[in-house]
Amino acid sequence: MQKLNLVEIEKKLEQLEGWEFIDGALETSFEFENFKEAFSVMTRIAFECEAQGHHPDWSNVYNSLHIRLNTHDAEGVTEKDFKLAKTIESIIDSEQ
Repeated sequence: MQKLNLVEIEKKLEQLEGWEFIDGALETSFEFENFKEAFSVMTRIAFECEAQGHHPDWSNVYNSLHIRLNTHDAEGVTEKDFKLAKTIESIIDSEQ
């Protein structure tokens, strides 16, 4: 998987609301009504991550979820990260 350059990343970010390119990775955060909802969404995301063979660096505190995506093998952001980000967005959208 080839690492994307800054121009490519910025162009692709236009298609993702709420995501930013920070220190070599795509990042976003979500807030839910409570811990149970946050954990439920994390579980759905986890199954999709496993199916795609790509795993986020993420953290959860009570009702908040922070996600950071990059492709370690490519030492940067690749198409793989954008594919997972779009999948995460569709999961979040289906929960609202």
